[in-house]
Amino acid sequence: MVDATPVLTLLPINSSSLTITSGIPLSDPSQFHVVVESLQYLSLTRLDISFIVNKMAQFMHQPTDEHWVLVKRILRYLCGTLDKGLLLYHESPLSLHGFSDALHTFSDADWAEAKYRSVAATATTAAELRWVCSLLAELGVTLQSSLVVYCDNIGATQLSSNHVFHSRMKHVTVDYHFIREHVQSGLLRVAHVSSVDQLADLLTKPLPRSQFLLLRDKIGLSTRGLS
Repeated sequence: MVDATPVLTLLPINSSSLTITSGIPLSDPSQFHVVVESLQYLSLTRLDISFIVNKMAQFMHQPTDEHWVLVKRILRYLCGTLDKGLLLYHESPLSLHGFSDALHTFSDADWAEAKYRSVAATATTAAELRWVCSLLAELGVTLQSSLVVYCDNIGATQLSSNHVFHSRMKHVTVDYHFIREHVQSGLLRVAHVSSVDQLADLLTKPLPRSQFLLLRDKIGLSTRGLS
């Protein structure tokens, strides 16, 4: 793969229909296993490949020739982005931000379901941030600012600070009050982010080239990361 032609994106346009049964099973999947396992370690610092690597890991028990083609495409992408890496400044203030995405849009008739998914996703993100915060505290690291969860659902964002509990939100009482208590105590802030700037999309779904490249830059990957 050293002389492979680099590609700009990880997924081809026609990859949305890829399933566990796509293609012909590999007669010897050992190379597939080794490469995907190595890519899983790399994805810890190369967040741009996290989604596709996790997708390929779902096919580990019976990979096919089509799965293998996509794995080799990941390697071709990496060949063209060897200078990319996370750039961390030691003088930067330490803060924790999370991005919550319900992954769906709904009509007015689905109001309760839309809010349920958004509030539940926000609560899950907040709980994970609290866990990381507790871990840092045990290591003697103190955060200087409140935790922030960015959500692309305006309704869920407004509910986090709304003093009126809507009757149609009774089925998410626990999640709702969990968020409200943390917001009122000053430990958490829920802010709205546009769908265009939703960084969670880079880690959870295939994206068109322009959006992929935009979010890749926003998430902190830099050409100076390995210098």
